[in-house]
Amino acid sequence: MKFAIIVNVMRHQALQLSRELADWLDRRGHEYCFDPESAKALDSPNSVDVESLNRICDVFIALGGDGTLLFTSHYSLAKPVLGINVGNLGFLTEFTPTEMFTALEHVLTGNYSIHTRSQLEASVETNGTTQRLNALNDVVIEKGTYSRIPTFVIRLDDEVLGSYRADGIIIATSTGSTAYSLSAGGPIIAPKSNVFVITPICPHMLTVRPIVISDEKIIRVSVDAPDGGFPLNLDGHLCKMLAPNEIVMVRKSPQAINLVANEKRSYCDILRSKLLWGREHPTGQ
Repeated sequence: MKFAIIVNVMRHQALQLSRELADWLDRRGHEYCFDPESAKALDSPNSVDVESLNRICDVFIALGGDGTLLFTSHYSLAKPVLGINVGNLGFLTEFTPTEMFTALEHVLTGNYSIHTRSQLEASVETNGTTQRLNALNDVVIEKGTYSRIPTFVIRLDDEVLGSYRADGIIIATSTGSTAYSLSAGGPIIAPKSNVFVITPICPHMLTVRPIVISDEKIIRVSVDAPDGGFPLNLDGHLCKMLAPNEIVMVRKSPQAINLVANEKRSYCDILRSKLLWGREHPTGQ
């Protein structure tokens, strides 16, 4: 079994933990490699292009926060991803640093389970070429530096859902419902729900609200504006500047993400610990 290790190099604890992980794997004779940025930060010769990691590795290890795991998911495809939380929130990274080696033992013996998470596929056709990109959390189209309020036209399959005057539109998976969509007023959706949520960003219409739809739907979004460029972001990364009336088609991706599950915690545990659900505050606070 060969491991691909991706590290948040901006976190000292993640770098230190990756050194301990490399020593642990060396002592047991297991192969591993780092993405180029992690290898450089660790002064390791075991560097492999991120695009090649899926081809040569069996399991991915993400050492960082949810952002590190999101980055890892773009290259892991169907391979298991073991997320170690060295960040602040940790919705997606299932294990703490103290649980890492026990989790690895379970992976090596095959004694583990998987959380399979749906992704979004966003496609844009430009000059006869179709670009397809995947997102685990969300696809976001924003007004960017456009000085006026654009209108976002949304279609479900071939039917017009509505025209929203807003600062942007978020299309999120159930996994991504606790990310940007939640901050914009969207609902929390349990991870295994077969739905997407469309959440407007600061709508300039009192009647507009987030809507939950089946993940079998095909969503088409365009920006009705006379000029300007509109950022298309997938999982927080700018992928393209959209032209007025350029159509983005979003659907369920044929590629899912497989996260190694922590059997010691449930989704209800996560909501209570991360979002402080049901926690009573002392009087006067």
